[in-house]
Amino acid sequence: MCNLRTYKYIFLVFILAVSCNPFAPSLDNGDSDIGSLFGDQSTVEGFFQNFKYAYSMKDTLLYGKLLDQNFIFVYRDYEKGIDVSWSRTEEMRITHRLFRFAQTNEIIWNNIFFMDGDSINLNVVRNFNLSIIFNANDIYRVDGKVNLVLSRNNAEDPWVIINWRDESNY
Repeated sequence: MCNLRTYKYIFLVFILAVSCNPFAPSLDNGDSDIGSLFGDQSTVEGFFQNFKYAYSMKDTLLYGKLLDQNFIFVYRDYEKGIDVSWSRTEEMRITHRLFRFAQTNEIIWNNIFFMDGDSINLNVVRNFNLSIIFNANDIYRVDGKVNLVLSRNNAEDPWVIINWRDESNY
């Protein structure tokens, strides 16, 4: 039979076991570099940093925050001699599939060679290098140019893409 002292030990062990979950570590309240992974999307460079992070980490949630609800993507189909466009919904579907099936995505943003606008609406033209690796034998590399129309409601809000014209020649 157990005495009172044994019950106290069992109770103490139970309390310690319940209050300490080794599979749920405590939150770190110290300084962390995780914030430096994300850019301040209210700046143009922060916007492009978030774009790069979304692609490299295959993060559709962050990618979706880069696109306005009225987003339009446009590219030139040189074989047919026409411009092809799609909406935000189609862009998110295509990007989700890309992120899902690619092993690695890497985008490198080169220098901005044209930027015009104000604190609310901005046109940015920038070259990029994109590598998409599906497997060791299926690698795509694109050197291209984007022509983006960025917008926001006020100067403190994050930039989002209203219109993306892919001006790459492939």
